Amino acid sequence: MIPQRVVLIGGSGFIGSAIANRLSAAGMSLLVPTRRRSRAGALLLLPTVEVVEADVHDPATLAGLVDGADAVISMVGILHSRPGTPYGPDFARAHVELPQKIVTACRTAAVPRLVHISALGASSDGPSEYQRSKAAGETAIRAAGTDLAWTILRPSVVFGRGDHFLNLFAGLVARFPVLPLAGAGTRFQPVHVEDVAEVMYQCLLRPEAAGQTYELAGPTVYTLRQLVDYVAALTAGPRLVLPLPEGLAMLQARLMELAPQPLMSRDNVRSMKVDNVAHGAPLPFGLQPTAIEAAVPGWLGPQAAHARYTPFRGHARR
Repeated sequence: MIPQRVVLIGGSGFIGSAIANRLSAAGMSLLVPTRRRSRAGALLLLPTVEVVEADVHDPATLAGLVDGADAVISMVGILHSRPGTPYGPDFARAHVELPQKIVTACRTAAVPRLVHISALGASSDGPSEYQRSKAAGETAIRAAGTDLAWTILRPSVVFGRGDHFLNLFAGLVARFPVLPLAGAGTRFQPVHVEDVAEVMYQCLLRPEAAGQTYELAGPTVYTLRQLVDYVAALTAGPRLVLPLPEGLAMLQARLMELAPQPLMSRDNVRSMKVDNVAHGAPLPFGLQPTAIEAAVPGWLGPQAAHARYTPFRGHARR
């Protein structure tokens, strides 16, 4: 059965917006709760999307949001938290307690379908609090048992227009001729945000996806340094990348933590102690992943800058 009413918890973010576009194009009616409706401006233009201001951490509010839904998509995630053991309170609230509340709300309202976005590398004994909290969130989803048809998705780092990954490096190489880089040798297998959205759509359609955990990745494995070099070549030109040993990487991250919106934390550095790559096929259901080289130049390369003038040329009949 194709879900008619879907609730997207965390749907106003980068990944959520892509998923909302894909599901809306399929004619599904979507409800997107957000703390600030103004942050979901692009979603307001989609004909089948309703955006409401709501606190999804409040159980009573959450129960009202999912009541009558055919499916719920859980995708709230944060990168930074105050420290703690085995993970900090902010990670606990977003990655563990919220999935627990979502499962409770879905079971109470008899919602038949739940898809949860976790992270590639989630592990109860992972080196970072982020990875350990993501693993605990998965445990909360699986605890629903057979009462709720759940699926867990584990994407690698996600790239796409407006991402906070490749665009971050584009901004850094534009400003600095020399880039000290933590985790330069860590391997990643970036996945396109549109591929994540397509997998989500397929999970809602396919009964066999229930009770499964799928890793999502791109077709190619890169070191972090290779990704930075690629972004630099597309944008500002070659840059000198200085790989940092762990001690200096932790010091750099500690200084960055002092910023109001830190670009890096010591926990991020710990995450990069393990490679972020898939263990099997990059995507489920026989889907073919999108290569970075096929997508990124369209919005990050020099032709992207030229493309901005296309509408003006059209008006000028040139």
